[in-house]
Amino acid sequence: MQTMSPNHTPDTASVFQLKGSMLAITVLELGRNDLQALDRQLAAKVAQAPNFFSNTPLVLALDKLPADEGAIDLPGLMRICRHHGLRTLAIRANRIEDIAAAIAIDLPVLPPSGARERPLEPEPEVKKPEPAPAPAPVVEPEIRPTRIITAPVRGGQQIYAQGGDLVVTASVSPGAELLADGNIHVYGPMRGRALAGIKGNTKARIFCQQMTAEMVSIAGQYKVCEDLRRDPLWGAGVQVSLSGDVLNITRL
Repeated sequence: MQTMSPNHTPDTASVFQLKGSMLAITVLELGRNDLQALDRQLAAKVAQAPNFFSNTPLVLALDKLPADEGAIDLPGLMRICRHHGLRTLAIRANRIEDIAAAIAIDLPVLPPSGARERPLEPEPEVKKPEPAPAPAPVVEPEIRPTRIITAPVRGGQQIYAQGGDLVVTASVSPGAELLADGNIHVYGPMRGRALAGIKGNTKARIFCQQMTAEMVSIAGQYKVCEDLRRDPLWGAGVQVSLSGDVLNITRL
């Protein structure tokens, strides 16, 4: 792979920052258009903390790229991320060429985020000594908590149900984002984004009383508003499930 930047910068200069947003979606903020350096530096990060990069949902933030860096090879960038375990869900961009490249491959483009983001440094994983054999513990049934939201979810809000299902009994406005490791249930108008099974649970489902969403996603497979509007069940009560790499929308 050839670098897109005419200037060579040593690896001591950081190409990117990993940032956390509500502990659900990792943001990779690209500071230079240098995919070779990005590949090398991501490989070093993965070597330090491989579990952190396993099937991690990702937003590519390209809005910090200098205007004179030139158009980025977006498919190549996504291949690098996927090679290191990062699953790209969307990009955040303000340059026309980056937005056009995302639209060309049907990748969602998110608006600038008002959420507070912080630099994220995965802790290096240290191998611990093998403990002495112990009696097998009694296996308790796994309790997967359900998070229930009764108030309307406003635009710009992000709700995450970690380790379980998310139930919203009110409306979800455009620009709002629902995330769950399990299923998502919405009993009011659904006009925002819903991402279920974000840690790779392909059995997760999305249930909506009124499907008018900006985006739905299960285990990284997604459909955006333009696709959903063409479905005859747009605006109806539906459930969304995953079969292979295909999202299926059926009437409730």
